[in-house]
Amino acid sequence: MTMLDNGAARVRFAPSPTGHLHLGGLRTALFDWLWARKTGGKFILRIEDTDRKRYEPESVASLMRGLAWLGLNWDEGPDVGGPHAPYVQSERQKVYKDHAQDLIDRGRAYRCYCSPERLETMRQEQRRQRIRTGYDRRCRDLSADEKAAREAEGQPWVVRFAVPEDGVTVFTDLLRGEVQVDNRQLQDEVILKADGLPTYHLAAMVDDHLMQITHVLRGEEWLATAPLHRLIVDAFGWDMPVLVHLPVILDPSGKGKMSKRKKTVAGKEYLALVHEFQDAGYLPDAMFNFLTNVGWNYDPVEEVFSREEAIERFQLEEINPSAAALPYEKLDWLNSLYIRALKPEALKSALIPFLSRQLALPEAELAGDLRLDILVPVIQERIKRLDEAADWLDWAFQDAEEIDYNEPKLLIGRKMDAGGSIEMLQAGASLLKSVEPFAAEPIQRAFRERADELEVKAGSFFGPIRGAISGKKVSPPLFESIEALGREETLRRIGRAKLALERLEAEEG
Repeated sequence: MTMLDNGAARVRFAPSPTGHLHLGGLRTALFDWLWARKTGGKFILRIEDTDRKRYEPESVASLMRGLAWLGLNWDEGPDVGGPHAPYVQSERQKVYKDHAQDLIDRGRAYRCYCSPERLETMRQEQRRQRIRTGYDRRCRDLSADEKAAREAEGQPWVVRFAVPEDGVTVFTDLLRGEVQVDNRQLQDEVILKADGLPTYHLAAMVDDHLMQITHVLRGEEWLATAPLHRLIVDAFGWDMPVLVHLPVILDPSGKGKMSKRKKTVAGKEYLALVHEFQDAGYLPDAMFNFLTNVGWNYDPVEEVFSREEAIERFQLEEINPSAAALPYEKLDWLNSLYIRALKPEALKSALIPFLSRQLALPEAELAGDLRLDILVPVIQERIKRLDEAADWLDWAFQDAEEIDYNEPKLLIGRKMDAGGSIEMLQAGASLLKSVEPFAAEPIQRAFRERADELEVKAGSFFGPIRGAISGKKVSPPLFESIEALGREETLRRIGRAKLALERLEAEEG
């Protein structure tokens, strides 16, 4: 099965809810989504939660939030239903038990009664003899009487798949071509556990068949299991979906696989989990553009494209099977482009949750704050991530008394001393008391005219004022900042700055 009769693909993203969604998993889901949309097919979300020891209940909601954040809407899934529900594997236990029994009846699987203690002793002996570790198939050829005796004793059992003991298994990966594996290298893997839940090897194959999956996109690390999966599918007499094993994503050094948690490379911390990128202020459109080009290339020259353009050009055959380092710098660059492309009101809305968290102010209060209407447009080209805005704007939400002038040299104009800078502050305050209207353009015009009258360079005049209102070396453009603060607050800060310089002058005096 490669396509449905109408040419549409059915693909699935099937995460295991054992933690937060990783960027590599999001890339797999993205390629699934692109292929479904390219072919007019279906993108299916399936939760593979049969590993109950590592299962984290909150992970399911986190996974869904990550997909929704990137705009990867699914056509079938746990919350939206579909013709093959349920889409949570722990709710499909009977399906897997029936199929495991079917394989036993076909002679392609068997019950294994070996205890964990017996298996550990076996492995220790194999290591002592320096031979390959793996199940020795002790239960594979038990007689009917031996099986009955174990059943009568109530011994727990698992179901193992009976791999052919000779010959080769052949499977095809779309990116790598035909692969042949000697069956003697394969193990009789467990496909149904003692708790009655399946392992991935059985559950995924059964669900892919029943859900009519045409293409399976998964990480390159699953290549080693493809021969076993081919054998299981063949044992049922089913068609194999098209296998596409996606290349590994490396960390920025290019030397190691991308970690599942934050990692420091060359002294810089790099993110790995999707919610970390969200919390850092990356826009979903920027992440979509970025991830689409990790392992696939939209165009040799054009690096910025829309979702619709990506869908139109996307081809599975063009995915590069080679591992590549993740270019975080490009993500920052893309994010800055998408930030600049936002309308100011849209950027303000996007920034409010970040500013609320970082400045400890209610979102509703920020939403109605006119200072943001003035300041957001002037920092728009200065930030690469949404979480950087607070460093540009925090001073505007402090009271005058909270501005720290412990470094009064910030208040001293270029090629000036404390006394000359005090004069500049006084001149600025005098202008601000009378300028009308109190808006950036007329304020700037008045300040430039006064600089000419005083025969000082604009930078020398403006510098002390900038330091006075923000207490920072770097802040948004001066006159928009003054307008945002308002006349009264600006004069209050200039007054406090003047006192700080007078203390400095006295100390140096």
